Amino acid sequence: MSVTVRVPAKVNVQLAVGAARPDGFHDLANVFLAVGLYDEVTVTPADGLRVTCAGPDAAEVPLDRTNLAARAAEALAARYGRSGAVHIHIAKDIPVAGGMAGGSADGAGALVACDALWGTGASRAELLDICAELGSDVPFSLVGGAALGIGRGEKLTAMEVGGTFHWVFAMAGRGLSTPAVFREFDRLGEGTGIPEPVASQPLLDALAKGDPDALAAAVSNDLQPAALSLFPELADTLAAGHTAGALAALVSGSGPTTAFLVRDPESAAKVAQALAASGTCRTVRTAAGPAAGATVIDRPSHEVHESPA
Repeated sequence: MSVTVRVPAKVNVQLAVGAARPDGFHDLANVFLAVGLYDEVTVTPADGLRVTCAGPDAAEVPLDRTNLAARAAEALAARYGRSGAVHIHIAKDIPVAGGMAGGSADGAGALVACDALWGTGASRAELLDICAELGSDVPFSLVGGAALGIGRGEKLTAMEVGGTFHWVFAMAGRGLSTPAVFREFDRLGEGTGIPEPVASQPLLDALAKGDPDALAAAVSNDLQPAALSLFPELADTLAAGHTAGALAALVSGSGPTTAFLVRDPESAAKVAQALAASGTCRTVRTAAGPAAGATVIDRPSHEVHESPA
């Protein structure tokens, strides 16, 4: 018996960041949009907790108990008096360490899959509570669609989306540490008045109307200057996408993936081809949003990169 859950990647169409709090976190106004790049998380009964992974850059995924999928299984097991003995297999397609919440998606996927496998019957609120304990982006991976996240980003309000938005994503040749990007944000903002983060009403209106031109005019990421400070070459990728005809270009979350909003699938293909030929990025993917959150599907078969937890 096994259960497989499919979970989407995300792009931050707005990421407004406040000043550092006493606890070291930052208040956010984080407008998430789930997009159609997916990981699939399969859980199967086992003698102990074990994590395996297959797919692009699978060797970079931690396979011990630091993996959010393993932590999700342990958190659910602790709440419901289970042993937590389960084999978690992650079929990766979301870029690893790319600012698209791949690790968070795996945590949400494992949580939903273990809930179904063990028949714990956890409520949606309980699952979201566990997600919030695991990380700021994990609740949105469960919910999908589009949402405004406040607090650390974990307190979600669903947002209306009136159409499909098409994107091109360019993956960089190396990673960026999210904590390092936030530290650089703090350094760059030292001595300045950082405003309270607030969601952009024009951006929310553009999502509701399904208007790519209006959305392009409103997208923003307060972490982008910090990401570019630590990884200046990303500016070349952003410029290449603009030159190729993207409506908007921005760093996705804390990076280093760059995201390009385009008008339609034909434009996506054109921009993707230009970015691939530009020499400014490692790989290029296209996807559309909104996409559904964590969803139980049939079990696939995969080749495995494996290590004990």
